[in-house]
Amino acid sequence: MQKIKKAVIPVAGFGTRFLPVTKAMPEEMLPIIDKPVIQYIVEEAVASGIEDIILVTGASKRAIEDHFDYNYELQNWLKKTGKEELREEVKKIADLANFIYIRQKGPYGNGTPVLNAKKVIGDEPFVVIWGDDLFINHCQPRVKQLIDVFNKYQDPVLSAIKIDNEGTKKYGVIDAVKIEKNVYQIKNIVEKPGPQKAPSRIGTIGAYVLTPDIFEMLEKTKIGKGGELWLVDAIFNLSKKRPIYACLVEGTYYDTGSKLGWLQANVDFALARPDLNKEFKTYLKSVI
Repeated sequence: MQKIKKAVIPVAGFGTRFLPVTKAMPEEMLPIIDKPVIQYIVEEAVASGIEDIILVTGASKRAIEDHFDYNYELQNWLKKTGKEELREEVKKIADLANFIYIRQKGPYGNGTPVLNAKKVIGDEPFVVIWGDDLFINHCQPRVKQLIDVFNKYQDPVLSAIKIDNEGTKKYGVIDAVKIEKNVYQIKNIVEKPGPQKAPSRIGTIGAYVLTPDIFEMLEKTKIGKGGELWLVDAIFNLSKKRPIYACLVEGTYYDTGSKLGWLQANVDFALARPDLNKEFKTYLKSVI
């Protein structure tokens, strides 16, 4: 059994939902309190056993590379000013994993960055995580839950959550057969069908364990909706050749690529922080 060691994180998007702030600042660097979204995602991957983080980047994304690199000038200044705890915290960011950067090339769409990582992935199973999908489980990370399912079945696994009627307008909804607790074998994925046409109330979110045969599917998949190459189309094509599973992941999901999701994450994280909880809760009560 091959150990899953690599994760692909696409971060080349324009972040249009957060313009104008994302005109020069990567959406993935938006802070949740005092840490950028992308760092939480990398930490989740590392906590799940990932060693190599492959960031597929684009223009105006240099800040992400700088964040995961050493800043010796800052570290020296923190040391000189007696801020040793902060110095260690900053240094640990670069030590989280082995970081690999690939510049995205090809058609728009979320399948392209995955295909761009083909040479780095080789013939290994790997993880894909969207750069704005934040998922918190203090017992077991979402990615680890997916890897555990993959290790049992040795087939691709998608992350999924329970959704309401409104969610059927936002997520790909699975048509699937339940195999065991929280595990489903997918028959089809319907993109944002709405409540009337949705085959279930289980929606897919942005984390996957994929096998290297996905690359062949991506290469053969036709450009789809909006003139873009979609990963879900390639996964559907792959499902005709092998089983594809969905894992109903346990935890709290935030779409930090939306303004509301980003605000919700900041509020929840602030309330969970012992150094902020009391004063922030008092403030919230005063304005609600």
